[in-house]
Amino acid sequence: MLQSQLCKEQDFQRQWYADAFMKLKAEDALLSLVNNNITDQATAPLERLAYRFHRKLWEWCYIYEALRERGALQPNKKGLGFGVGTEPLTAAFASHGCRITATDLDFEAAKAQGWVATNQHAVSLQELNGEGICDPDQFANLVTFEYADMNHLSPSYEEQFDFTWSSCSFEHLGSIALGTQFIVNQMKCLKPGGVAVHTTEFNLSSNEHTLDHTLTVLFRKRDIEHMVERLRAAGYFIDVDYTVGIGPIESFIDMPPYTHHPHLRLQLGQFVTTSIGLIIQKIH
Repeated sequence: MLQSQLCKEQDFQRQWYADAFMKLKAEDALLSLVNNNITDQATAPLERLAYRFHRKLWEWCYIYEALRERGALQPNKKGLGFGVGTEPLTAAFASHGCRITATDLDFEAAKAQGWVATNQHAVSLQELNGEGICDPDQFANLVTFEYADMNHLSPSYEEQFDFTWSSCSFEHLGSIALGTQFIVNQMKCLKPGGVAVHTTEFNLSSNEHTLDHTLTVLFRKRDIEHMVERLRAAGYFIDVDYTVGIGPIESFIDMPPYTHHPHLRLQLGQFVTTSIGLIIQKIH
């Protein structure tokens, strides 16, 4: 069973990854995301690759598998997604019969932060089933879309959901402290026994210096450890494996302007970052 961990090259060889990759139509979703975001972040359109080592694919597959193996993806289970953008997870969860509330930042705020211009913001239900993963009628029946401020969660969400998720969203809340507070706060949205799965940026370069109080912050190991302490103190369960992979592909660092192949680790400012996945369970 998956646990909280860093993105690793070896995961791309696992059967769970292959199964999730096919279910999510992840290649098509990634091509759409990257090729509609050709700004200073990429030099040329991403073409179909024989083998795809991209951390965004890992995040989607990791979230899907972590929820699947914990029994969350069953008919009438209720899920709450944050900062969903145009990712394929909403449609995949609905295809299992889950009732999904998908949320994103309101349009004007997202536009001001650049998410609209780079095709990373959702404004309609149709965009959340763009790859046709879920039957359209079933999708329309099971999925609702709302605007939500992750720094100010609605009290109406409290103890309403069997699972919550986000894919590299809470590092954009303004600071490490705000991102940490979001993770603690969103646990209140879960029913007893519920599970939260979230991915974010992990600073591989330093446990001292990092990016903070910027549009994108980088969580150091000590920041994650502080978050874990707060979660455990509140009665939640989380166990983290901080092992860093040393494979040849994950040792490559994608530098700006990004090629996205491979893209397990990348340079942000003066730091090298990758993704970390967090699985948190609400026991009581």
